[in-house]
Amino acid sequence: MSKIPVYFMPGLAASSSIFEHIALDEALFEIHLLEWVLPEEKETIVAYAQRMAKNVQHENAVLIGVSFGGVLVQEMAAFLTLRKLIIISSVKSTAELPRKMKIAKTTKAYKLVPTGLLHDVDKLIKYAFGDSLKKKLILYERFLHMRNKEYLDWAIEQMICWERASVDSNVIHIHGDADEVFPSKNIKCFINVKGGTHIMILNRFRWFNANLPKIILEEAL
Repeated sequence: MSKIPVYFMPGLAASSSIFEHIALDEALFEIHLLEWVLPEEKETIVAYAQRMAKNVQHENAVLIGVSFGGVLVQEMAAFLTLRKLIIISSVKSTAELPRKMKIAKTTKAYKLVPTGLLHDVDKLIKYAFGDSLKKKLILYERFLHMRNKEYLDWAIEQMICWERASVDSNVIHIHGDADEVFPSKNIKCFINVKGGTHIMILNRFRWFNANLPKIILEEAL
């Protein structure tokens, strides 16, 4: 029996190392990790998704995206024949975006985000007040892959201004009920990870290792 190819797409600016603790049975699954690349000038998310889809080199693969990566894989699906399309800690339509993001879209406040500061995360860590903030910054520094200001400006705008009115019925949505970025109260039809936060791919990896194979193979959870 041939192995099932499973492709993982990380969240906004993150590297594929966020999946370092995901372990699927190697006799059944073959893991492939995708990375963000620089967008072309004024590139739409659809055009970007078409480029990224070329990195999925298997028919009937499983495509999994986290957060903004979940938005991207939904756009990539239009250019692929997939076995399963799974999003984690993400949204399926603009209706599921939190109110603050909808306001940011209307007011264009997202253009004011100082993305240039992300070049100096190490300096932010040095001068951060409080152990909790330092730990978060250290975690962010570790998994931050794309610090390019052009990418960050593009990605934030694409996330805030994503246009999708209708939900793709093929999407399998895994979401934590303690997600602080995309509150679960706005999310419809999802597999609930109790106590799962927006970074549950990192701190609840055991849940994913136990349940992703069942979801892919359509076994009962």
